[in-house]
Amino acid sequence: MTIHGISPDVLAALEHVLGQSGVAADTADMAKYLVDWSGDHHGGALAVLKPASVAEVQAAVRLCGTLGLAMIPQGGNTGLVAGAIDIGTAGGAVVISLERLNRIRSVDADNFILQADAGCILQHIKDAADERDCLFPLALGAQGSCQIGGNAASNAGGVNVLRYGMARDLIVGLEAVLPDGALWNGFSGLHKDNRGYDLKQLFIGAEGTLGIITGVEMKLFPKPGRVETAYLGLPSFEAAISLFRRARRQCCDLISAFEIIGAECMELARLADPNIVTPVTGPVHVLIELSSSAAIDLRALLMNFLADTMEEEIVTDAVLAESGAQARAFWAIREGLVEGQAKRGYHVRTDLSVRISDIPTLIAQARQFVELQHPGWISQAYGHAGDGNIHFNVLPPLDLAEPNARARGATITTGLYDITNALGGSISAEHGIGRTRQRVYWAGMSAVQRRLVSTLKDALDPGGLMNPGCLFPATETFS
Repeated sequence: MTIHGISPDVLAALEHVLGQSGVAADTADMAKYLVDWSGDHHGGALAVLKPASVAEVQAAVRLCGTLGLAMIPQGGNTGLVAGAIDIGTAGGAVVISLERLNRIRSVDADNFILQADAGCILQHIKDAADERDCLFPLALGAQGSCQIGGNAASNAGGVNVLRYGMARDLIVGLEAVLPDGALWNGFSGLHKDNRGYDLKQLFIGAEGTLGIITGVEMKLFPKPGRVETAYLGLPSFEAAISLFRRARRQCCDLISAFEIIGAECMELARLADPNIVTPVTGPVHVLIELSSSAAIDLRALLMNFLADTMEEEIVTDAVLAESGAQARAFWAIREGLVEGQAKRGYHVRTDLSVRISDIPTLIAQARQFVELQHPGWISQAYGHAGDGNIHFNVLPPLDLAEPNARARGATITTGLYDITNALGGSISAEHGIGRTRQRVYWAGMSAVQRRLVSTLKDALDPGGLMNPGCLFPATETFS
């Protein structure tokens, strides 16, 4: 066993509260908690705490507060901005993993409400809803390993935001342990409750800086009786946005997803799965999904819409899924390009949002910036166009050494943020701020906004022990 940094007395106190199975201090045992999904970020910790109940979370937080130990809440560790990994210090904090709080507490299909522990895997929640003929629509590439508490803390997005909203729109209530160890129970089972401050919103998107979410109460929806999926080829991103405007008006709220993919991304999808076949031609691809009750002839609606847009040459090629298997194959292309980028190695990864009408301008300016100022780097544009979210990623030349690629990548990232800001956009559409974006986030705040967020932080976490270095620069004072 190799243990670094934590004193025997502190280790004994933690084990007294959580038991030996609830504390990992050995280097090997902690390893998987200290690297993110992408492999880009590695951190340190004095120990990893694994409470098995809400009461143990409270006890651990109280003890850490007494000992002055900084705490980093961690869900499935699938984030991309180092929000749950201490990369900024010498590992002087403890990670509090919620993985053992993994119970679905209740499924109330009559009232369309599901309650679950924060450590519950998102896919397990979706499966539990499905078993009761309901839908929980939060859908992410990492849904087989991400946890619902982390989804809430980061205000996760995904492919269904267009129809159902972000995580905060799907959450009815929260339960959270505050920095002093007190438990706030915000569960009510009510879809409508206008009694004063909506306190759950303080913790959604706060990335564990104000407390530790231990339970989530979610909205369910009727499971769609029909789902229709089409994969389309278009001549340009301008045509894709024109298509979306038409689809939004003609198909209304039946659209559950509208994804755009630059054809340059196909090579990466095949890196993940060499058997992937692109069903259409064209420089821009669109994946559109409609869903409804069984009473609506959704297929006829989609076919008529596509016929009209092909006649007008907005769409140049189209394949309508004939089966669930073919629809899944379409989605495998979208998911595979992300996996392929990860397999290729380090790359610039962004999560930008602009007004929907500005998407073509964002992509054009970003491509030009990379081509002119960083020749040899490869642009990749794709994303959730229906809500203005574009992932504009940039791949380094394969012969460029990784340290040099990372140094140049930081410059490219800054340039892409500048383009986005000039369009009045956001540098974080759905991934959050974490530690990798906190200085840019903080620098972009107005003085009034800084005062507001600092006042909230100071009021709820006066000791600054909750996820220090995340959202706020670690050196920032809040008083």
